[in-house]
Amino acid sequence: MPPRSHVETGDPVSCEEFGYGLGRPDGILVLRYHAAAVLEFGETRQDFLHQFYWSPDGMLATRHGSGTGFIGPRDVFWAHRATTHEVRGGDHQTVYRVCLREIPPGLTGLRAGPASIDAPAAAAIRAIARKGYAEDAALAARARIMAGLHASPTPPASATGGTGRGFALAVARALSKDPADPTHIDEWAARLHISPKTLQRDFVREFGMPYARWRTRQRLRASRVLLETHPVTEVAHLVGYASSSAFISAFAKEYGHTPGRQAPRDQVRR
Repeated sequence: MPPRSHVETGDPVSCEEFGYGLGRPDGILVLRYHAAAVLEFGETRQDFLHQFYWSPDGMLATRHGSGTGFIGPRDVFWAHRATTHEVRGGDHQTVYRVCLREIPPGLTGLRAGPASIDAPAAAAIRAIARKGYAEDAALAARARIMAGLHASPTPPASATGGTGRGFALAVARALSKDPADPTHIDEWAARLHISPKTLQRDFVREFGMPYARWRTRQRLRASRVLLETHPVTEVAHLVGYASSSAFISAFAKEYGHTPGRQAPRDQVRR
């Protein structure tokens, strides 16, 4: 049986299901969720299907075992069947949950954890998650999705549809996993064997803003995922702020209200 959802609290969650070749080894089920408040896929496991989660417009907080992390739009969270996990998204965020009977070749051996998704695979997910898509075309898109998932590092910019040279993407992926990372742009540039100016220019080309602005935005997006389950002072620390007052000030500047006024969450379960 495919996963189902229901709203337990808060504002309504929309969930649309798109299934192709269900029951066959090469079938695929895509569920697209969107909610006005935080989306939480509580601790769950799927004993018959492998699955991964992807959000094109925000960060996801993930947990498997004792490990908690974050993933950004260029990554997915993969969960092998019969693997217990949790995933949480931010408010006003779209999350795709993709269920498969077969393991993508690039994820063989990965029980659960982050994996990269390339631009063609991401585009294929969006394409088949709409009404009236032909099954033959959807199964061809499934092949592109399967081929576009990798446990290896993010592909170069040319493979991900980026407009930069790939340096900003490498830094962005690292910071998506750990928004609290304090590494300065000079240190990132040294690791990449380029100048800070080159890295800064690549951030502007890739994301339309300088490194410091992008990092602040990522930290605040991550905070919105955490605020429903953690106190403000703890969230400030988890996303890299030295004090709760600095975090509250940055949050209010970005969103027009303090973190204490976060909307109540919606919870989605299998």
